[in-house]
Amino acid sequence: MIRMKTSSYFLPDLRDAPSEATTASHRWMLQSGMIQSTVSGIFTWLPLGLRVLEKIKTIIRQEQNAIGALEMLAPTLQPATLWQESGRYDDYGLEMLRINDRHDRVLVYGPTAEEVFVDVVRRCVQSYKSFPLNLYNIQWKFRDEIRPRFGVMRGREFLMKDGYSFDLTEKASKITYRNVFRAYMRSFYRMGLSVIPLQATTGPIGGDFSHEFHVVAQTGESALYYDAVLDDRNVPRFEVSDFQGIYAMVDEKHAPEQCPVPLNQLRVARGIEVGHIFHFGDKYSAPMNAQVFLKEGRKVNLQMGSYGIGVSRLVGAVIEAFHDERGIQWPISIAPFSLGLMHLQESLEPEAAHVYDRLQAAGIETLWEDRPLSSGEKFALMDMWGLPFQAILSEKNHHKGHIEVKIRRTGERHFFALEEFLQWILLQCKEHITLAIIETS
Repeated sequence: MIRMKTSSYFLPDLRDAPSEATTASHRWMLQSGMIQSTVSGIFTWLPLGLRVLEKIKTIIRQEQNAIGALEMLAPTLQPATLWQESGRYDDYGLEMLRINDRHDRVLVYGPTAEEVFVDVVRRCVQSYKSFPLNLYNIQWKFRDEIRPRFGVMRGREFLMKDGYSFDLTEKASKITYRNVFRAYMRSFYRMGLSVIPLQATTGPIGGDFSHEFHVVAQTGESALYYDAVLDDRNVPRFEVSDFQGIYAMVDEKHAPEQCPVPLNQLRVARGIEVGHIFHFGDKYSAPMNAQVFLKEGRKVNLQMGSYGIGVSRLVGAVIEAFHDERGIQWPISIAPFSLGLMHLQESLEPEAAHVYDRLQAAGIETLWEDRPLSSGEKFALMDMWGLPFQAILSEKNHHKGHIEVKIRRTGERHFFALEEFLQWILLQCKEHITLAIIETS
């Protein structure tokens, strides 16, 4: 049995806050050994950070699959001819990286993937019987930001979930849009986030309407204006209708003189955009001839929607929402480990090994701090890593037959006998997982 011990785990944490980090998420991700800066705006994801990234991807996949979306994988490098065909080749300017291959063909490192998905569908699908079709991929993107900042929240390379829906009619396309909206809200809920959905501008992607999903945080780049009722609207079963008629706008669409919300009920905040969905009809299908014959023989352009989640950005956004002066406070669903185990005296190492083995047998993801550090150093590291629960073995409590447990977010402490502790921690983790599955089904 392999034990996940810090003495053998690749965990290059830093003792001091990096000078280049201006946000809490950037600081704690570097300092805790989640990521390492490779070059400006580009990061290497280390084992601890990658575990979080994979858990976020798992939640997104589960919710997309639940609405019938199918995963595929598009290339990072795309032929420039597709972007010229759609008319978007010049829209991104210098942000889009262009590469000439050995045959002098121009390729682009795609910041989005509308063109590739349209090309796949128009070449592979001819019958109306194949629709509706909802496809997505989770892939690395690149935008050559002038001033990368805020760590993974405004980097040049980033991981995105891109989804694209293809329907025969506008009505069917809007139904798909609502389904994806609901799946996004459920995904964020399962990650422990309260997210505000706002009407937004469509930008270079285009379309007739769109929604942005924002995590409220002081470091957010966007100004948000919304009705205070949205603070209590994050219920488990999400429908677009739950949010219709409630005022929520980004700065670009907020008109103070037309705002229907009384000033005492209007919330003004900063937000981190973590998702953006668009309904754009045939904006791409028309110029790229993505058409299909209906049953009666009439040829129509496919009606499309585009749906994006910033997967790597979400890691930073969660930390911005859940941290204190000592470090991160991970929600259980996406924490790299559910529990951190530490023994404060060397004589307790055999007991710690026994507790670890019992936890592993129960399916509790545990990181064991087994290095010869002082108690203060172990406490500081555990708080910085932000694992939801800490189990502490000390001689004082060992003589009483107790294990001390600390809840990271609240600071609450409990004392249990081993069997009682195992039942309690299993209940904490299983209750959370079961709640997420039931409430989002």
